[in-house]
Amino acid sequence: METEGLREFYRAHQPRLVGVISLLTGSRAEAEDIVQEAFVRLVPRWQKVSRYDSPEAWVRLVAVRLAANRHRDGNRFTQLFHRLPAEHVPDPADRYAGDLEQALAGLPMPTRQVVVLHYVCDLSVAQVADTLGIAEGTVKSRLSRARDALSDSLLLRSDDHA
Repeated sequence: METEGLREFYRAHQPRLVGVISLLTGSRAEAEDIVQEAFVRLVPRWQKVSRYDSPEAWVRLVAVRLAANRHRDGNRFTQLFHRLPAEHVPDPADRYAGDLEQALAGLPMPTRQVVVLHYVCDLSVAQVADTLGIAEGTVKSRLSRARDALSDSLLLRSDDHA
């Protein structure tokens, strides 16, 4: 019966979590991989995590941390990649479907995490701070910087479309 509860939990929460993590990574395929890994990590812990007030928060935290780790590892790869002679480097903007996703992709990962958790997952400043293990003041300052950066970025994009 425990397995059926896990299946129901997966069906109920996986699509939304993929959407949230897509905003962090800029890639739906990468988000699907990350969310799948988060659920794989949940399986041996399901009996314990299922009793939490919000098992979804546990899976989301694991997925956010996995995304941050991949981003950090990706930055290392990018640094190595740029040392190689470039024949053709694809435009990174081709990965993103919309202006908001592009604007979010331009934010540093820690700032992007705060924005997505606060505005997309509708977590309070205190909840975001607790989730990421940072001070509430840090969350507020990252949100402020993000609003400025997104405002500038989205305004520039709207001028391009006019």
